[in-house]
Formats: sequence, structure tokens, C-alpha cells
Amino acid sequence: MLLERLHFSKDTLSELVKIALPMVVSQGTFAVMIFTDRYFMSQIDPVHMAAALGGGVATFFSFCFFSGLLSYANALAAQYLGAGELKKCPKVVTQGVIMTVLCSPLFVIITYFVSGIFSWMEHDPIQIELERTYYIILMMGVVIFLAKGCISSYFAGIGRTRIVMICDVCGLVLNVPLSYVMVFGVLGFPELGIIGAGISTIISTLFAFILFVAFYLAKEHREKFHVMGSFKFDRGIFRRFMRLGFPSGAELFLNVAAFNLFLLMFQGYGVVEGASAAIVFNWDMLSFIPMIGFNIGVISLIGRFVGANDMARTNEVISAGFMIGICYSATLALIYITFRFPLVEVFAPPSGDFSEIRELSAFMMIGLSSYAMADAIISVSGGVLRGAGDTRWLMYASVILHWAMLVSQYFIILVWEYGPRISWLAFCVLIFAIAVVYVWRLRGGIWRDPERLKLVMAE
Repeated sequence: MLLERLHFSKDTLSELVKIALPMVVSQGTFAVMIFTDRYFMSQIDPVHMAAALGGGVATFFSFCFFSGLLSYANALAAQYLGAGELKKCPKVVTQGVIMTVLCSPLFVIITYFVSGIFSWMEHDPIQIELERTYYIILMMGVVIFLAKGCISSYFAGIGRTRIVMICDVCGLVLNVPLSYVMVFGVLGFPELGIIGAGISTIISTLFAFILFVAFYLAKEHREKFHVMGSFKFDRGIFRRFMRLGFPSGAELFLNVAAFNLFLLMFQGYGVVEGASAAIVFNWDMLSFIPMIGFNIGVISLIGRFVGANDMARTNEVISAGFMIGICYSATLALIYITFRFPLVEVFAPPSGDFSEIRELSAFMMIGLSSYAMADAIISVSGGVLRGAGDTRWLMYASVILHWAMLVSQYFIILVWEYGPRISWLAFCVLIFAIAVVYVWRLRGGIWRDPERLKLVMAE
């Protein structure tokens, strides 16, 4: 079996950590930004916190297909780097920008239709208005979000993850104080509430993007990667981007759709359940999003070694990846179980009855422990398969399993009318099932077939 043949390599572990750690920090900044905004909302009232969750997930749902597509710049750039075709690496960014520009008109249409989903889910009327406002504001910055994501993925692909970390940390340093003054109206700013949270997110993202562009055009980058000669359409790279990136985009879109619909159905239980979900997923982001950073590091190294046709090093990356991911998630699981009540109490409002939210949230934190471990397995396995270009299988398998989860939740919540605890347990079990299927694919070794890899690299 594949995983039984793997051997541990300290050199590969060191290289993976060197690339992945800055991405963990980078993705962690995103988690902290969202965590902070929702914390600020919780200090207003539980309805604002639930609205920040609903509006936030609806925003990501609206552009996640394009985000998934453009994020494949990581694997493409890494593959070209491994193959020694350095001039093609920055051309990946140009093709991504072209895609973003071509798709821009769609975002207006998407915003119009998705903004009505909150009423459809029968949320509290006050929550609906807050969710819709927050969503529309965030969608005004969607082109900035995508452009930043594409250039960030490119830097990750060529192994310049420290640049990604620097830019994202600078964005966070601006976002937190700016969000505070705009939400609560200090230092002469008007008290904008949830509107201020959305505006500060756009401004800080734009600031980080400008920093990325400055690094992209720097002398070292111009000389080694010939950036200035990359600003043109490249049919071959564009075709590879679409062929390999499209399944990633479709997978992310359909999975996020399933997850968000589940979350919106879960919020339909009431304000208590909606606030509990917001609390639990806030803590999940502080574990899951850093794992996304680790996943990006795995994709980068696997893509590089696939491009160089070095299968021995891919085995070493897998071994090191599972060692780190499982140890990290197991530690988090222990923390979630042991300190579940103190973690929940962080989001207690200054006044009002918090007892129902506390009890349900604490129960859900227990399930989150297994959920976190499943996410770690999915991150490593999915990173390997995506870096090797096995994106079509990932799309089919992941979409089928996520929508099976959604269908089961429809019956649990709306048809059989079971309570939120049963719903949450079923959700955690199905996420773990996805992890098992991913490992099965990895062990099979079809993804590493030489003939299949030739097709992956073909333009």
C-alpha cells in the first residue's frame, strides 16, 4: 500500500514547514479578520453576530467558483517551476487576471439573485436586513478579493510564501483597528455597525493587494521570472488553467453551496442555534483556515515535484504532511473538548441570557474535535491530489459526498424535525466519511500514473 511505503524525511519536512508555515500565518490572518468582525458583532447582540455569519458565507458562496478556479495558479506555477519553465510562471497570473475581468459582469447578476436567499430561509426580519446589507457591501469588493487571491496563489506556487505572509499580516494590522473604529464609531468615525465591518474588510484587502503588486514588480522578480514579458494572453497556459482549474472551482462552488445551505437550514432552528453555529464555526476557522495554509504548502511542493517528475519526493511530502496535520488536529481536538465552556464564553454578550447558547455551543464543540481531525486528513490528501492535477476525481467525489450530507440534513431538519444536536452529529460523521474516501484515493495510486501525469502537464 502507498502509505505503508512512505518514509519520513527530515529534509522534506523542513522544506514543507518552510513553505507552509508562512501560509498558515497568512490564512490565520484571514481567520483573525473574520473572528474579530464577528466578535465585534457579538458585542452588539446575537442577531448581529448571526447576520455576520450568514452574510459572510453568502459572500464566499457567490464568488467561490472563481476563487477555486484562480487558486489553481498555485499548482500551475509550481508545476512550471519544477519543470524549469520559469518564464511561464508569471504568465499564470496574467491569465488569471484576464479571467477575472471577463467574469466581472457576472458578479452584478449574482449579487442581485443571492441577496434574496436570506428571506427564503425565513430568518428573523432584523437579521435578514443586516445579512443583506453586509453581503452587498462585501460583494462590492469581489474583484479585489479575487485579484489578491490569484497573485497570492502564484507566490505560493513559486515558493515565495514569506511574501504572502508579509502582505496578509499588513492587511490584518490595518483591518482590526479600522474595523473597530468604524463599527463602534470612535476617533471621530460614525458608528456604522455591520456596515463598518464590511467596508474595513474591503479597504484592508485593497491595501494588501497593492503590496502584492509591489513585490510582483520588484527587481529580483523581474530578472528571474521575466515578469515584464508576461503581460499577454497565452493560449496554452489559459487552456491548462481552465482544464485543471475549472474542476477545482466547480468543486469549491458546489461544496460551499452544500455547506452554506446546511448552515442556513441550521440557523432556521432559531436565533439560539444560529448564534451557537456562529460561535463554533468561529473557533473552527482558527483551526481550519490555518490548515488551508498547510494545504497550499502541500499543493506547492507536490506540484513542483510532479513538474520535475520526482515521485520519490512526492512520497516524502505525503509522509511529512500527514505527520504534521494529524498531530496539529489532535492537539486542537483535545483543546476543544477540555476547554469548550471557556471558549464559548468568549462570545458571551455584556448583558442578556446566554445560557441556552452556552449549552448548545459547548455540545457542538465536542463534535468539532472530530471534525477538526477529519479536516486535517482532507487538507493533506486533497492537497496531494490537487497538486498532481487529479482535480476531476476530486470534483466528482467531493461534490457527491457533500450533497449527500445536504440531502440527509434536509430530512433531519425539515422533514423528520430532529433537533440541532442530531443534525450536528450527522454533519460531523459525514465529514469524516469524506476524509476516508480521500485517503482511499491516495492509497490507490491512480493519481501518479505516468501517462496521466503527462496529460496533466500538456498544454
